[in-house]
This record gives sequence, structure tokens and C-alpha cells, in this order.
Amino acid sequence: MEAKWRWIAVTAIAPVAWGSNYFVTRQFLPEGNPLWGAELRALPAGIILLLIARRLPRGSWWWRSLVLGALNVGAFFVLIYVASQLLPSSVASTIMATSAVVLMLLAWPLLAERPTVRAVIGAGIGLAGVCVLLIQGGLSVDPWGIAASLAAMLMSSTGYILTKRWGPTESTLAVTSWQLVGGSMLILPVAVVWEGAPPALDASQLVGFGYVTVVATAIAFVAWFTGLRHLPAGTVGLIGLLNPVTGVLLGTLLAGEHFGLRQGIGTALVVLGVLIAQRRSVASSRLVSVSVPPVGQRASREDG
Repeated sequence: MEAKWRWIAVTAIAPVAWGSNYFVTRQFLPEGNPLWGAELRALPAGIILLLIARRLPRGSWWWRSLVLGALNVGAFFVLIYVASQLLPSSVASTIMATSAVVLMLLAWPLLAERPTVRAVIGAGIGLAGVCVLLIQGGLSVDPWGIAASLAAMLMSSTGYILTKRWGPTESTLAVTSWQLVGGSMLILPVAVVWEGAPPALDASQLVGFGYVTVVATAIAFVAWFTGLRHLPAGTVGLIGLLNPVTGVLLGTLLAGEHFGLRQGIGTALVVLGVLIAQRRSVASSRLVSVSVPPVGQRASREDG
């Protein structure tokens, strides 16, 4: 039980960091350069993790890294950058939170992880909170920002499931670094052709990119993929509902975005949904530990 909550806590680092990424991107990073914005976020983070992992891809992982890099990094980072510039932090993060249900649905046919009734109930309550947060009277929402955020959510959800399916035989640090470097290699030529030279950055923008690279990318992705390795994909997706809570709180506290009764109810529903689903997950894991005594065998089955 304690081990399960430890992995839940580690996984939660990612949605909290990603929720803060919307605020940092909107407030500190330059507008009009989504390709270079994605490149400057992915490549340094990938290099940092690659230097730590000290391992290059082997065999099928060369093409897998490119596929995952495109889904989880390349197109995803560009779309997130666009969404962050066009939408309020709370709106952008709440749309991404719908990946909780998408991950749960994809994990059923691709990973044979059938969602529990309590997980479905928790997801429903959490998504109700997302809707409450998103539907704000009088708020102007850019349709292109909505489209970019939805596309990013669908692509990344697919990439996360494939990472969980392909990744158990390799270290999390290595797999994460390969995706980041592979994705950045796909972005680089397009950025040069489409946007020209990289943008000149002032001091605040450099600090912003430093935060996005280290915290919202390197640390967050390692935490997320670690969670996918040790927890069911549906459980990880539900933890991702903390993303909009972070986005709403930061948008309210630091960017002066409106926070009223509607936002309070929405945030409470999201947290309630996560807690309901995780309580079932922890209880189930304790039952499994009783029926499967060998510790090594249990760890192997969780990693798979």
C-alpha cells in the first residue's frame, strides 16, 4: 500500500509541473515561435537525460524513439505551445485533462487493463469538474486554441500507451531521453525552414525556458513514465486531472484570472474524482500483494 502511494506521489509531479507550464509559457515565453519554443524545450531536456542515462537506442528502439518522439514530443510540444499562447491557463489545462478517459479506454484493448467501476466513477466525477472549470460565462475562448489542445491530448495519450507497452525492458531515463531527442530532431528542420533563425531571448525568457526544460519537461516526463511503469494507465490518467487544478490555481494566483464559485466546485470535483479512483487502486494492489507473495514476481508484473 505504501509503495503504491509512493508511485502515485511521484506520478503527480508531472501534471502539477505541466499545469504550471501553461502559465510560464503564456507569461514569459516569446509569442509567434511555436516550433522553436518546442525545440528549445525538448532538445536540452533530452540531452540532460541522455547524459544521465548514458545509453543509446538499440535495434527497434531507433524507430520507436522517433514514433514516440513525434507523438509525445514533436507535434505535441508545438500544439501545446500554440494552445498555451491562445488559451487561458485554466482552459488549456482542463482540455488536456480529458486524457484521463482516453488513456483508460486505450489501455483496455492495447494493454489488457480493464477499468474498474470505481475508476470509471472517479473519471466521470473528475471530468464533470473539468467541464465546470472549462465552461465559464463571459470567457472568450479561441477555437484554434481548443483544436490545438485537443489534438495534443489525443496524440500524447496514444504515445503514453505505446511507451508503457514498449518500455518495460529499458530504463525510464533512457526511454524518456530518446523520445525527447528524437522528437526535437523532427522539429528542428521544420523550425529552421518555417520560422528561420531561433528567437533572441531576454533574461526572463531564458529563465522561463530553463524552468520549462528542467522542471516541466525532464523531471515531469521521467515522473510520468515512471508512474506508467508501476501503475495502470487508467490510474495514471486520473492523476493527470491534477493538471487543470494547478493551471487554475496558478492562473488565479499569479495571472489574475477569475476564480469564483464555479471554479471552486470544479476543482473540488476533480480532486474528489482522483481520490475515489486512487482509493480503489490502492485497495486492489493490496489484494494482489496477498495473492502473489513473491516480491520479485509482483514487481515484474507491475512493470509489465
